[in-house]
Amino acid sequence: MAAAEKIGFPVLIKAAAGGGGRGMKVAKDRESLAEAVSTASNEAKTAFGDGTVYMERYLQKPRHIEVQVIADAHGNVCHLGERDCSLQRRHQKVLEEAPSPAIDAAARAKIGKVVVDAVARIGYLGVGTIEFLYEDGEFFFIEMNTRLQVEHPVTEAITGIDLVREQIRIAAGLPLSFTQSEVLFEGHAIECRINAENPRTFTPSPGQVTDFHAPGGLGVRLDSAVYAGYVIPPYYDSLIGKLIVHGRDRAEAVSRMNRCLNEMVVGGIDTTIPLFQDLLHQPDILAGDYHIHWLEQWIAAQAG
Repeated sequence: MAAAEKIGFPVLIKAAAGGGGRGMKVAKDRESLAEAVSTASNEAKTAFGDGTVYMERYLQKPRHIEVQVIADAHGNVCHLGERDCSLQRRHQKVLEEAPSPAIDAAARAKIGKVVVDAVARIGYLGVGTIEFLYEDGEFFFIEMNTRLQVEHPVTEAITGIDLVREQIRIAAGLPLSFTQSEVLFEGHAIECRINAENPRTFTPSPGQVTDFHAPGGLGVRLDSAVYAGYVIPPYYDSLIGKLIVHGRDRAEAVSRMNRCLNEMVVGGIDTTIPLFQDLLHQPDILAGDYHIHWLEQWIAAQAG
C-alpha cells in the first residue's frame, strides 16, 4: 500500500513469471488494491505455476513500442528500429506496424542507443525485443522478450534483414552480417494477425477450412500453414496466419493491406479479416492516432 501511494494510483499489478495479458489487474484506488493483487496472483499461479506479482505505474493512454535487438558472440550489438503494437485486445497484440507513427528519427536513435547499451552490458546473445510504454515523449520499460516474436516480419520488411538467418548464424558462432550503420529503414510495414475467431464476439472458430485463397503481389507476405481442407484444432492459440504488407510509405502500406484483406478467402470458419477491414477505415487508425486502450474502447462502442 505504501509503495502504491508513493507511485500514485492507478497502479498495475502484473505476473512476474509470464505475460500475454494473464495475471494483470488495475487498481484504481486504495480500496481495490488488495483484490487486484489477490486476483492477479491467483491468475498467475494458474497460468504460470508462480503467483509472484509486481506493481508499476498505470499509464492512461500510452502506446506500446518495442525495439528489436540482435547480438552475436563477438561483441556486436545492433537495434533494428521499433515496432508499434498499440492495437491490442485483452493485452494481446492484434495489428503491428513499423516504424511507429508516433516516433521520429531522434527518438528512435535515442531509445535505440539505450537498448543497445543495455543489451551489451548484460552480455545478451541472439535476437530479442525490449518493450516499452510510450507516453508524452517518455519511454517506460515493460519487459524483454528473449526470442523471435510473432511481429518480427514488419522489421524484416523495412530493414531487408532476415532475422531467422541471423539467428542461425549467431548459433553457429558467426558474427552479424551487418553493422549498425548499415541498418537502413525503408518504407512502412503492417502486419495483421488473422485469427480463427468471430470478428465481433471473438468466439473461437475451430473447424475445417473449406476454401482458401492467399493474397499476393508486390510487397505482400503471408505466413501461414492453412490450406483448403485443413482442420483448425480447438486446443491451441487461434492464430492461423500473419498477413504482412510493405509499402513506400504508410499510406501505401494501408492501401495495400486493404486490397489484400479483400482478396483473402478463408471459408468454413470465422476469421478476424472483417475486423481489420473495418479498422483500416477508421480515421484514428488512418491518422496513426491510437493507444493501447483504443481498440477495446472502439469494440465496446460498436457493441453498444
